[in-house]
Amino acid sequence: MKKLISVIVPCFNEEEALPHFYREICRVSGEMEQVDFEFLFIDDGSSDGTLAALRKLAEGDRRVRYVSFSRNFGKEAAMYAGFQNCRGDYAAVMDADLQDPPALLPEMLRWIEEEGYDSVATRRVTRKGEPPIRSFFARRFYGLMRHISRTEIVDGARDYRLMTRQFLNALLRLCEVNRFSKGLYGWVGFRTKWLEFENQERVAGTTKWSFWKLLLYSFDGIVAFSVTPLAISSLTGIFFCLVSFLAICFIVIRTLLYGDPVAGWPSLACIVTFIGGIQLLCIGILGQYLSKTYLEVKNRPIYLVKESGGEEDDRDR
Repeated sequence: MKKLISVIVPCFNEEEALPHFYREICRVSGEMEQVDFEFLFIDDGSSDGTLAALRKLAEGDRRVRYVSFSRNFGKEAAMYAGFQNCRGDYAAVMDADLQDPPALLPEMLRWIEEEGYDSVATRRVTRKGEPPIRSFFARRFYGLMRHISRTEIVDGARDYRLMTRQFLNALLRLCEVNRFSKGLYGWVGFRTKWLEFENQERVAGTTKWSFWKLLLYSFDGIVAFSVTPLAISSLTGIFFCLVSFLAICFIVIRTLLYGDPVAGWPSLACIVTFIGGIQLLCIGILGQYLSKTYLEVKNRPIYLVKESGGEEDDRDR
């Protein structure tokens, strides 16, 4: 029996892009006769006609399956749902907007089957077409993560990758609610091959990632894969304790020598304000870690399914 590749496609308001993606993935899969395919679409609570388009695809192609959430849970939840529901010997994650070229799949499969890699991942070597400010902060984020985290997070990495069932099962054991997949991929380890490609423009529709959403997502990554901010806040506290002790000694000695304890109150007010800001910053850092812990211990499901569809596979009979 041929091996099965599950193509997992998270979708959020991708009605316009789906026909283009489906044509391209059908073309690529038609050229890969040595394997079978299933196309697993995860509708992340779309408000347009994405779900209706998926129903239509599933009616016309027995390889198409879909899972539709009860609301928008986010791309990370959609990918996890794909991991849980796919049936393939291999699993590939890619976006529906064709920014992840399906044409790379044959080469990715070759690296796994012929070279023995457990995962073949992709990274963009350019950010052409992306707003400059977003590119700047993205590079700063990856640079920061290289210094504060022991987990490998590659600059320009995409979620697009092909992985073996063993790699996929390892990911499924990481059932945390606050997910940052780029870090999770690196955390599980295994042997990974990186493929580079030029940045691709969306084939249709608009991006769902605003600068603010990306900024919050980067905070999730830092909190999930580094405790360095906590160490920095602790060291900052120690530093200012030493400074305050020295300042007290200075004031006492100055008062004994010159008898002028109240001089310089404007600068003192500035120092108090500055120290207060540092304290609030450290409390905020601690709060971020505490809030993530709070969300985890509630043990809520990562996603809820409203509807699913697609024909049963012969392997399930």
